[in-house]
Amino acid sequence: MDIRFRLAANVRRLRLEKGWSQEAYADEAGIHRTYVSDIERGARNPTITVIEKLAAPLGISAGSLLE
Repeated sequence: MDIRFRLAANVRRLRLEKGWSQEAYADEAGIHRTYVSDIERGARNPTITVIEKLAAPLGISAGSLLE
């Protein structure tokens, strides 16, 4: 599986487990909601800095999002 789609699936699954909308999650992560949407669709290739921002509100390491 392409790493972008692995990241997309993990972000979406973990976000939904928290019960957050994309907008609420984006606010927690400090990024724009449409960027979260693009990541969850595999349409973006985020930097490691963005991956770290995505992981922080979920309480996991950036690397965990790529597994």
